[in-house]
Amino acid sequence: MSETDNGVEPRTSNRPTANRPTAPRPASLRPTRRGMLLAGAGAGAAGLLCGTAAPAVALPAAPAASPGPPEPPADLSPYASYWFPDSLPAGTPGPGITWRSLLRWSPESDPDLAYNTATVPLAPRFTPVPPNTTARAGQARIASLVSFGNTAGNPAQGSPTADYYALTHWAYIDELVFWGGSSAEGIVLAPNAPVTDAAHRNGVRVMGNVFLPPVPYGGDLRWTRDLVQQDSLGRFPVAEKLVEVARAYGFDGWFVNAETEGGDSELAARMQRFLRALRAAGEPHGLTITWYDAMNSTGRVGWQGALNELNQEFYEDRRGKVADTVFVDFRWTPAKLAASGDLADRLGRSRHELWAAVDMESNGWNSKVDWDAIVPRGSDHVVSYGFYRPEWTRNHLADRSPGAFHRADDRFWTGGSLDPAHPSPEDAWRAPATVVADRSTVTALPFACSFNTGHGERWYEDGEPVSDTGWNHLGLQDRLPGRRWAVHTTGTRPEVTLDFARAWRGGSSLLVTGGLTAPATVGLHAVRLPLTRSCVAELVHRTESGPVTVELGVATREPSGPGQEVPYTWLKAETLAAGQGWRTTRVRLSELAGRTAHGLAVRITRRGKEPVRWRLGALTVREAAARPRPATPGPPAVSASAQQSGKAFVRLTWQRAAEPVRHYEVSRVLPDGARRFLGGTCGTALYLPGVERAGREKAAVFEIRAVDELYVVSAPARTTLTWTGASDA
Repeated sequence: MSETDNGVEPRTSNRPTANRPTAPRPASLRPTRRGMLLAGAGAGAAGLLCGTAAPAVALPAAPAASPGPPEPPADLSPYASYWFPDSLPAGTPGPGITWRSLLRWSPESDPDLAYNTATVPLAPRFTPVPPNTTARAGQARIASLVSFGNTAGNPAQGSPTADYYALTHWAYIDELVFWGGSSAEGIVLAPNAPVTDAAHRNGVRVMGNVFLPPVPYGGDLRWTRDLVQQDSLGRFPVAEKLVEVARAYGFDGWFVNAETEGGDSELAARMQRFLRALRAAGEPHGLTITWYDAMNSTGRVGWQGALNELNQEFYEDRRGKVADTVFVDFRWTPAKLAASGDLADRLGRSRHELWAAVDMESNGWNSKVDWDAIVPRGSDHVVSYGFYRPEWTRNHLADRSPGAFHRADDRFWTGGSLDPAHPSPEDAWRAPATVVADRSTVTALPFACSFNTGHGERWYEDGEPVSDTGWNHLGLQDRLPGRRWAVHTTGTRPEVTLDFARAWRGGSSLLVTGGLTAPATVGLHAVRLPLTRSCVAELVHRTESGPVTVELGVATREPSGPGQEVPYTWLKAETLAAGQGWRTTRVRLSELAGRTAHGLAVRITRRGKEPVRWRLGALTVREAAARPRPATPGPPAVSASAQQSGKAFVRLTWQRAAEPVRHYEVSRVLPDGARRFLGGTCGTALYLPGVERAGREKAAVFEIRAVDELYVVSAPARTTLTWTGASDA
C-alpha cells in the first residue's frame, strides 16, 4: 500500500522529523478506498481493502518553502519498523525511506528495538451489565484498522504535537490492526510501542500488518513467494521471523492481506501451509492471525465478501484452525453474511470471528451501512464488524484541536445522544455503544485515573503546567471511563467532556458544565475492586463557576438488568466554591469493607444560581497505608546525540526500576533549578528532539523518574549532555 493507499498524503519533501509534523493533504484531494471503488468498478479493480486502486491525483505545485531551521547532522529519530519479507525493490528508496529485509532482521541488530518495545502486558477484562437494552455481551465484536501515520517516518514514541488520533474508546474494541504498508517503503509493518501499551492496558489485542499490494500499485508476486518460501527442511523462515518480531516488540499477532494478482493454486496451498506454520510458531506465545478475504484457494485475488468454499481453507481446514479470524471484504451482502455465519457454525467456529468490513474512511458516521445485515436489533448478531479507518473522526476536521477531536470521537463511538445510557432511537448511525457491551480492566488496587488521554497542549503536574509544548504518547494514557458519558438526572443534563484547558496531571481533565436544575450523576469506571476497612478513595477536583456539592458513588452490585440505573451508595459530600483551586477530598470506604466495588460515579449538586463548571483532575482508590516511593531507575546514559545551532537531538537509555512501574518521565533541569517535562514512556529508552541550550550552560541535565500506578514518582536518576564548545563559554 502506498501512502495514498492508506489515505495519507504522499510526501514531497524530506522525511519529517518528530518535531515537524507534515501538514495534511486537503480532504478533497485525498484518494479514498470508496473513491477507488467507484472509479475502478468497470475495470475490475474495485474492492481493494487498502484503496490502492485510486487514480493518481495531480496536485498543484507547492510554493517554495521559506528557509526553516537546519536539520540535525544525523537523524536519530526512532520510527515504527517496516520491512519487505526478503528481497528488496529495484532502484533506490525515496527520501526518508529505508528498505529492509525481514529475513535479515534480528533483535540484536535492531538499533530502535528499545524504542519500539511495548512493555504493558495484555490485561484481562470483564463485561459489566450494559447501560442500555440494545448492547449485547458475547455476540458481535469490533476490529479496528487504523493508520496512525505514514509507513516510513511514523515516530516510535509519540511527537511534540497534540494533533494525533488519540483513540480512547478501547472498551468496545477487541482487536486493533496497525494499518499501513507500501510497495515503495515496506509491506510488513510492526505497531509502535505507545499504541500497543495503551491497547494492552485496556485489554485490546494489537496486530501488525502484512500487506501484499495489488500489481497496479507496486505489488510484485515475488514478495508473496518470499513470504511463503521454505528452507531445505520444509520450514517457513519468514513465519518464524514474524513471530520473533511480535515477541520482541510485544504485540499480539498479524493481519495477513494477500492482494497481489497472478498466483495459482500451488501458491495458494503454500500460503495456507505458511499460515499453519505461523500459527504453530505463534500460538505458544499467545499470538493470533487475522486473514483478509482476498486471495482464494485458486491463488487468484477474488474478494468474496463472504466466508465460503473458496476461502475457508485459510480459516479452517480438515486439520482444524488456520486463522483465528477473517476480515470479510466490503462486497458482503445480507445473504452472504448470513451464509458466512452459518458456515462458521458448521465448522464448529464462532460466527463472531468474522469481521464484516465497514468503510469509515470517507464519511464516518454519515456512511450508509446495512446494519441489520451485521448486528440486527431484534435478533442475534449475524457476525462481528470491522471498522476500516475510524480515524476519520480526526482526519475530517478543520479544527483538529484535542477538544474538537474528542467531541467527534465520542459521537462516533457513543452516538448522537453522547450518552450510552440514553441512546437516541432516531440516530441512523448505529454506534458501538448501542451494539456492543463495554469492557473494563479495573480489577485490582491500587487504581488511579487522571483522565489523561495520551495527548495534550501542555503537560501538568499537581495542577501546574511544567511544559507548554503540545505532545502525544498513547502509552501515557489512563484507563478512562468506558461509558462516556452515562448521566442520570431528573433535571437539565450537563455537558460532560474531556477538557484540555486545565489538568491535574498529564494533559486533560474531566469537565462538567451546565445549568443543573437537579443533582446529576456522572458514571465513571466499571470496576471489580475488593474493598477492605482501610480502603480510601480520593477526588482531586475544583469548581470554576459557582459552588457545588460533590458526592462519591460506589456500587457494590450490578444493576438489575441492561439499561437499569447502577445502584450507587453515596458517600461523603463536600461543597466547593469557585476560587479555591484544586482540592483533594478523601472518602473512607470502611463501611463497605468485605464487599466488591462494581462501579464508581460522582453526583454533583448546584448550590446557587450560577451555571456549574466543575472539573475532576484525578480519582484514586487505594489502601490508606502510605506506599513507599517507587525505586529510582538504574543509571541513565546518553546513548547517542547530535548537536547543531544550540539544539541537541538525544537518545536516552536507563535500566528498569527494581519494582513494577507504570511509566517513566523525563525532565530537563534548567540552570535556575526549574524542571521542564520533556516526555515519558513505558519502556527504558526515550528520544528527545530539539533540546535547546539554556543560555551559556555547559551541560544539559536530564532527570528520569519512575512513576507508579498512583502517580507517585521516584527520586530522580540524572545524566548530562555536554554542549559542544561549552568549555569555551
